[in-house]
Amino acid sequence: MEITFKDIFDIFLVAVLLYQLYKLLKRTGAVNIFLGVMAFLICWILVTYVFKMELLGGILDRIVSVGAFALIVLFQDELRRFFSKIGSHQKWSAFNFIKKMFNTESSQSKDTDFYLVQIVLACRGLSKSSNGGLIIICRNSDLDIYSQSGEQLNATISSRLIENIFFKNSPLHDGAMIISNKSIKAAACILPISKNQSIPKRLGLRHRAALGVTENSDAIAIIVSEETGHISWAINGQLTTNVKPEQLEHFLSEEMMEKK
Repeated sequence: MEITFKDIFDIFLVAVLLYQLYKLLKRTGAVNIFLGVMAFLICWILVTYVFKMELLGGILDRIVSVGAFALIVLFQDELRRFFSKIGSHQKWSAFNFIKKMFNTESSQSKDTDFYLVQIVLACRGLSKSSNGGLIIICRNSDLDIYSQSGEQLNATISSRLIENIFFKNSPLHDGAMIISNKSIKAAACILPISKNQSIPKRLGLRHRAALGVTENSDAIAIIVSEETGHISWAINGQLTTNVKPEQLEHFLSEEMMEKK
């Protein structure tokens, strides 16, 4: 059998798809199920097409015929997250690369936006006073379903306002603050909790909620621990802990610059 360039390209695409699925499921703790499914498929191919065992092959064929529905049930959260990331136009890095190639903005316009500086200053103040906080910055995904669960503010971003909202005796300190279009859209919002089983036990609900919302959207979550005062961020379902305010400022500047 002659192997053509189309066959090689086909194998390459399948390998890339499987690798991306593995990375996605590894973050969510469902990688063991994925490996089990792959082992079953390899066994089915060997039995049916290599050894041609008719009886066992027939049984496995029946299982495979309904396997698509079983996979949808097993990986419904992961599939929703996968297609959500595909639909986010920020993921098309080729277009972002072309945009950067022809970007003629001056170096001054690329400086960190004032509102990002206010967020970083607020996180530094919360860290020093050991007041916990959870700030969600919207990018392309629509987070209205979460912002509607909290108190609508639509306020101008300032470090003092953010610190006052997350003050321990404030009625809005529980829950998350959602920032959209360079304004504080809502506070005391309820977020989904990540089901990732690999999250360290020492991390609390704020960190799990930050991972939960970033697993289902392209938002950026910033967490200030009430117990330790450490600053962390989450993006694309991945958590970076114990960062300095300067690192946070650089990270936000880079990530929000890609959105423009």
